[in-house]
Amino acid sequence: MPPESLSTDQASRQPGFAVLRRFLPLLWPRHDSGLKARVIGAFALVLVAKAVILIMPFAYKAVIDNMSEPGTAGDAADPAVMLAIALVVAYAGARFGGVLFDNLRNVVFEKVGQRAAQRLTENVFAHLHDLSLRFHLERKTGGVTKIIERGTKSIDTMLYFLLFNIAPTAIELIAVCIIFFVKFGGGLVAVTLGVVAVYIVFTRLVTRWRTQLRRNMVDLDTTAYSHAVDSLLNFETVKYFNAEAREAQRFSRAVSSWASAAVKSENSLAFLNVGQALLTNGMMAGAMGYTVWGWSQGMFTTGDVVLVNALLMQFFRPLDFLGTVYRTVQQGLIDMEAMFELLDTPSEIVDAQDARALAVPRGEIRFENVRFGYDADRPILNGIDLVVAPGSKLAIVGPSGAGKSTIARLLFRFYDVTGGRILVDGQDIAKARQETLRAAIGIVPQDTVLFNDTIGYNIAYGREGASEAEIREAAKGAAIHSFIESLSEGYATRVGERGLKLSGGEKQRVAVARALLKDPPILILDEATSALDSRTEAEIQATLERAEQGRTTIVIAHRLSTIVDADEIVVLDHGRIAERGSHAALLEQGGLYAEMWARQREERAAGSPARLGEADETA
Repeated sequence: MPPESLSTDQASRQPGFAVLRRFLPLLWPRHDSGLKARVIGAFALVLVAKAVILIMPFAYKAVIDNMSEPGTAGDAADPAVMLAIALVVAYAGARFGGVLFDNLRNVVFEKVGQRAAQRLTENVFAHLHDLSLRFHLERKTGGVTKIIERGTKSIDTMLYFLLFNIAPTAIELIAVCIIFFVKFGGGLVAVTLGVVAVYIVFTRLVTRWRTQLRRNMVDLDTTAYSHAVDSLLNFETVKYFNAEAREAQRFSRAVSSWASAAVKSENSLAFLNVGQALLTNGMMAGAMGYTVWGWSQGMFTTGDVVLVNALLMQFFRPLDFLGTVYRTVQQGLIDMEAMFELLDTPSEIVDAQDARALAVPRGEIRFENVRFGYDADRPILNGIDLVVAPGSKLAIVGPSGAGKSTIARLLFRFYDVTGGRILVDGQDIAKARQETLRAAIGIVPQDTVLFNDTIGYNIAYGREGASEAEIREAAKGAAIHSFIESLSEGYATRVGERGLKLSGGEKQRVAVARALLKDPPILILDEATSALDSRTEAEIQATLERAEQGRTTIVIAHRLSTIVDADEIVVLDHGRIAERGSHAALLEQGGLYAEMWARQREERAAGSPARLGEADETA
């Protein structure tokens, strides 16, 4: 399960080389010479831009020195005046050149950053679908999406800063030190390096402190976002219990905690900025004072004073930004660390190395002493032995929590059994490739959740590449075609979030159509008609009976009237098979099944059809 908040150990350590080792390959994409060429080209433009920027102070110095020399007053054609004008033009051209090359660099590099973000996002999305049902039942959708969002945004920023800020600033520092050494001696170089060293140490220490504040703020942001998404996804439940104010207060508490953490984080930023400004301006004052003193001693020209000022201003501009870069990189590492942890979440259900494709020529299903529990201290199934003959219909009934729906999840291999094994045509499903196993099984679930797309898309989801005629035929078989045709947009009608624009019966008929379109050799009906009225139930029951022909069918039933024709009925109680046999034989036994049947008849007679259990416990 992805962490909603970082542990104490995680909070105490700084994200660094481990994350960078996984991130840096994105800067140099393997097997993509085109993107590598873009990286090289972009960095070449960085070097050209830096060269142009370093030329600017020399042009400025030459203008000042030239103006310091006496010329012919009023004579615009004087060579000194012409030279000064030319140097001014060169200075302006250098400034424009720096902007031009910076933007060309961005144009060349943009595709590299976007491709890197695309690849990593695709990997995370695919991995989420590879994770087990247990992970998705425990996770909070809002928290996971927020982690991915922040991590993805960090990729392009990190690539940009590493290549275009940190590396060029280091190059510029070397160049400035060489210029200072040649023009002004080693003293100014030593002072410059000393101030830069103090600046970096100060920035690093304060940023470490700010990193912890940032972690807290990110965790609280994730929590607040999770609350918001969870509440909006369950807005019907909120309204059922008149809990709008309660949800608003819950969200307000989460946002208030986040806002307090954000205030602390921003205040710490002010402290960092003031400290950095003190160091950089102190260095500027000292260097300028030194060159002015040298000018007074005849050691330097007026232009030299301007040269030092211009070089330091140009150098401290990216150095000031380097503090922001360092903080951003640290924050990016935190965000990417959370996404990499999500990517590193192991898949609970994986194919064996020697897994083979499942072949289903007959459709026999066999449960051999199957044991399972969602938690070690809470067993659900306790030694289930079942054989479902090819082409037969098995019904599973029992009270809530008996393990009925768990059997379907195990057959789909959403979980692995903790004991025993499940065979399909003599093949252990734990040794079969999951994609081939699930391709052989169709299901009509009790709780149908649809994609926020069209009705046609949701039916077509049953089988990729299905034709429009096949989709319509499946809809007719599920008794929903006439309803769809009555809509103004027909099969292009959108069903809304989770299919909320459709009634429960309409959603379930879409699920039936989807299963019919898949046309699998094994069919699972998890109370497939529970949300339908009696007339529609009778129509779909007849359709399902036709669909069951030639297929092995498992029916998980709460309404016993729907499974009286089953070849065998299994009654589960506390994870064990309490009774088994045909409908007539079980009534003759006078046991648990007969008791449930009698109770349902009484309730139907009273006008209140019973549902003996709504769902198995799943966590």
